[in-house]
Amino acid sequence: MGRPSRGRQRIEIRRIEEGGRLQVTFSKRKSGLQKKAAELSLLCGSPVAVVIFSPGRKVFALGTPSVDHVLRRHAPPVLGEGEEDGLLPALQDGNVVMSSSAIADRAEVENIVRRTEETKARSVAEKARMDAVGKAVRQAAAKAGRRFWWEADSGELGDAELPGFAKALRRLRVNLQRHLDS
Repeated sequence: MGRPSRGRQRIEIRRIEEGGRLQVTFSKRKSGLQKKAAELSLLCGSPVAVVIFSPGRKVFALGTPSVDHVLRRHAPPVLGEGEEDGLLPALQDGNVVMSSSAIADRAEVENIVRRTEETKARSVAEKARMDAVGKAVRQAAAKAGRRFWWEADSGELGDAELPGFAKALRRLRVNLQRHLDS
């Protein structure tokens, strides 16, 4: 039948030295902490930001509505708005004593947040471009007296719309094939 479970037990809170146990404990505690933060935000409607650095130097972040939004809203003197007004000058001003690894960790988080914002901006621009292509395709289909967007006359489309139209047709074909296969 196997060994009976020891159940939930109280543990001594101290640093774990064994690598395997450390990773398991980190994963479980991290997910518990993120779950509690999400619940707090949902129940109380308060903005929450949690940034966790793993022993393997990976960064995990949870924010409602986003980590960047919460940090910029509630810590404007630390984050600043310009490129030169980032976290590093605030940490090096002498009022806060931090190790070089903590400064590097914060710089890494700032870099990740900046890259995330750049990716979001590119995503918004691409969505706007694809919406414009979709509108042009629908207009071309309507002009040709066609009912569906995929029936649009490709000769009516401009050079800017053709790649997006071809991509949408390929996506439609893949989705139809997947549906037929199922």
